[in-house]
Amino acid sequence: MNKDLQEAIKIYSTGTHKELNAFLLDKSKDNLIAIFNDLLTTYINDKNSSTLREFITVAVAGYNHNEEKIGYNGYRQTTISSGEYEYCEVKPKNIDRADLEKYKNGEKKTIRKLDAGGNFTDYTWERFDKDLQENLHMLISGFVDGKLIYIFEFPFSNIDFTTKLKKQLEKAFPNRQRRTGTFLRSANFNFSDFMFSNNFEIVFLLSKKELKEYEEFFNGNFFKEMIKYAK
Repeated sequence: MNKDLQEAIKIYSTGTHKELNAFLLDKSKDNLIAIFNDLLTTYINDKNSSTLREFITVAVAGYNHNEEKIGYNGYRQTTISSGEYEYCEVKPKNIDRADLEKYKNGEKKTIRKLDAGGNFTDYTWERFDKDLQENLHMLISGFVDGKLIYIFEFPFSNIDFTTKLKKQLEKAFPNRQRRTGTFLRSANFNFSDFMFSNNFEIVFLLSKKELKEYEEFFNGNFFKEMIKYAK
């Protein structure tokens, strides 16, 4: 984070808008561009928050972003006359180039490469039933250093996808019996749990040439399957 951005953040948090405006107006056009770029880089690669990556995914896919922490990540009106909405849940994944280098150098023991995977935390049969009933759409996105690589969309009702979730829920809560306060901590999935069906769509995908430049960031099997769809 450059020093000008650090100072701008401190003034924003401890000073007044007038002081912040004065600080920024004193900067050259190049300095302001550098501050803005550094802010975006820091925010989009934040390991503790996926908000900006969620927003990018939702916006590119044609949904409105839900800024509330409760509820689904995005929504869109199906028709103007009906007033009904479609909802989406976003599962974004970002790979940091520096983390990959640390893994290759032995400084990190493991790293999960892009595999169009994700998870639902503290999952239950009740939540599963609700997601299925809402006709939820899943948006799966992948980033490298904040650069968007792909977005896939499919209905939550995708048979391969629901089968994977059901197996995990059944193992955790046989016959749908769950004690109060207990949860399936992580119901996970990856590309193999939706990509071989006929109801997934490619919302965004880099060209074949660009994808090959990022090949080392991908799970090998996923890369072989995904690149079939690239132009």
